Amino acid sequence: MNTKYIFITGGVCSSLGKGITTSSLGAILKSTGLKVFTMKLDPYLNVDPGTMSPFQHGEVYVTNDGAETDLDLGHYERFIDEPLSKESSITSGKIYSEVINNERQGVYLGRTIQIIPHVTDLIKEKIIYAGQKSKADIVLIEIGGTVGDIEGPHYLEAIRQMRNEQGIQNTMFVHVTLLPYLQASKELKTKPTQASIRELRSIGIQPDFIFTRADMEIEESLLKKISMFCDVKLDHVIPLPTLDSIYKVPKHLENYQLSQKITKHFGIKNRKSKLDKWDKFTNKIDNLKEEIQIGIVGKYIQLEDAYLSLSESIKIAGIHNNKKTKIVWIDAEEIEKNSTSEIQKLQECHGIVVAGGFGERGSEGKIQALKYCRKNNKPLLGICLGMQLMAIEYLREKLNKPQLTSQEFAKDSNKKAENYVINFLPGQDLTRKKGGTLRLGIYDCKLLANTKSKKIYKKDLIQERHRHRYEFNSNFKKELSNSDIIISGINPESKLVEIIEHKEHPFYIGCQFHPEFLSRPLNPHPLFLELIKQSINAKI
Repeated sequence: MNTKYIFITGGVCSSLGKGITTSSLGAILKSTGLKVFTMKLDPYLNVDPGTMSPFQHGEVYVTNDGAETDLDLGHYERFIDEPLSKESSITSGKIYSEVINNERQGVYLGRTIQIIPHVTDLIKEKIIYAGQKSKADIVLIEIGGTVGDIEGPHYLEAIRQMRNEQGIQNTMFVHVTLLPYLQASKELKTKPTQASIRELRSIGIQPDFIFTRADMEIEESLLKKISMFCDVKLDHVIPLPTLDSIYKVPKHLENYQLSQKITKHFGIKNRKSKLDKWDKFTNKIDNLKEEIQIGIVGKYIQLEDAYLSLSESIKIAGIHNNKKTKIVWIDAEEIEKNSTSEIQKLQECHGIVVAGGFGERGSEGKIQALKYCRKNNKPLLGICLGMQLMAIEYLREKLNKPQLTSQEFAKDSNKKAENYVINFLPGQDLTRKKGGTLRLGIYDCKLLANTKSKKIYKKDLIQERHRHRYEFNSNFKKELSNSDIIISGINPESKLVEIIEHKEHPFYIGCQFHPEFLSRPLNPHPLFLELIKQSINAKI
């Protein structure tokens, strides 16, 4: 079977949920037995989100092969439960850089370099290659931004050409659009959708499906109006009201027989979707009663998307523990200022996660939060920098230098301030021109015998994804060899520290990696499951 391509565009405004729509379509199609792969084509000129501020773009999601990508790839992986790769993330910056580099090397034999065909050909080449490499039956491609944006025409032109080259039987256009509600007239309006479709059709793209977004139920008469004005079959105009959980979207869409309609379009023998596991999961959501509060201590909390995979992983683990989880956002910088409200939040939460981050800002606030959790037996998971600060906080006390700052400790070790227990890792083959050297992607971790970590994972060797610049300084391993906090996981090749834990504390664990990148709705991560379990016990 030839690879099929589904292109998902957005209209009227951004943040409509194209990523969730793409993810849900992938989940539905995978449940029929088809092999699915997903891609995101982003219009911005950054080569990748790796050097972008979390306030600008939310979290940076890391794949197994170390690609720093858009947060939508996190949604794709959580819904489809298939590992993605660098082929899944394309940006205009990446495309233009490659075209210009080709031109400088004479690849184009002196020709004038233009958007058409050179840029559009490269986009098509990468889409087709992703399908070939993944051996997918269907590749879903989300186009970032909104139809009509000045940054995105090259992507739309490329997918228009793909319809012509690959044929209608191998391509599908899905348009996600907003029906705004006017309070004065108390009605949803279809005119912006009509304008958006008109814009698409003006460049040669006729949608096969229209998904209409609204914060309320959408009347049949509006769907008929959209069908007539936009020249799309009525049963291909799919209402998509805001649901109380994003994880209910696959079943909602499949209620409109989407798997049957899509496979029919592609000439694939009809396959029945099997969403039993999703049904079981969403039934749990509907029957959650008790609530627990889990605090996330970070410094980017003004934009919750900066911790999107983390907050979703916590919620997923709560659902599997039959508890509704309220995320409490705690500002590390405000803790440094002894903010009464932030400290009270910390004390009232049943469990705490100290998140990762770059730079010293907010680190002392995180250290205060860690100390409180350690001293008061509050369940605590430290991630990346959070783990390193766990070591700093404990060693301050163990070495009997409680008044010294991390900067003064650093002077003792003749390193930069942030390098006390956080040592620069040279020699990696993953260097960015801006930012420095990072350890990116999936690495092995050997769990040591007779540790909580091994009991939680129930195995000897695990693989986890990383994104960090500094490592636990191996010179300080001996300080934890005979203490309350021990090393419980190491990389078997480099012997770098991966996990530390408190021997006597119910749950006080730090990991160098990012477990949130591998947590799935149908397959929650064991560290988050145990955090929630211990937080429930703490509440009791």
